[in-house]
Amino acid sequence: MSRKPQKGYFVKGHFVAEGSELDLQFKAELKGTTGATKTDLKREMEALQKLGAELLTLRADLFARLALPEKLQDALTEARRITNFEGKRRQMQFVGKLMRKLDDDTVAAIQAALDEQHSGSAAEKLALHQAEHWRDRLIAGDDALPLWMQQFPDTDTQQMRALIRQARKDAPPESNAAVSQGLAPRKGRAYRDLFQLVRTQMLAGQTHNEALPDTHDEEDGHAP
Repeated sequence: MSRKPQKGYFVKGHFVAEGSELDLQFKAELKGTTGATKTDLKREMEALQKLGAELLTLRADLFARLALPEKLQDALTEARRITNFEGKRRQMQFVGKLMRKLDDDTVAAIQAALDEQHSGSAAEKLALHQAEHWRDRLIAGDDALPLWMQQFPDTDTQQMRALIRQARKDAPPESNAAVSQGLAPRKGRAYRDLFQLVRTQMLAGQTHNEALPDTHDEEDGHAP
């Protein structure tokens, strides 16, 4: 049985195996990082390969902003398509090699896009929690509606009152069996519709506040 040929290349008549210490040294010289140790280079490779894997999770709009080389984009597309574990592992190694060819500005742009996606996700989760809190508060007591209307005066009051009343009617009594099993009581449609109304008004209020002009200069008498 013939042995599988080892991957590598020749330099001045000498064979250099891929991944060998001499291979890493040559690559370091090409990148101008001759002072880096083998461990440093390996750590850099692993970090860039991990960054490439995170690119697979990046939203399409953020990905489109990045001026990535076409070869890297094609490699990432292929990585998304592959489902076989070993095949995907080899493909991500190839992605890692392509990532090492990127300049520092492109790598920084990738990291910034990933950070933006993470921050957006955190903000979205917080907004959902706030909407859930308001919905439950509105159902729990009549004193919450006046407070809500103070903050969101454009809300259709009749619609909100109707949804609150229906959500209270739909709420089943919590049976001892459900409580003992840790089961949450099922919620009706009004419960879900009330959440959507709350969420929509909160988003509208946020958009309105962002669109308001800065009037501080005018109030201070510095308007042109």
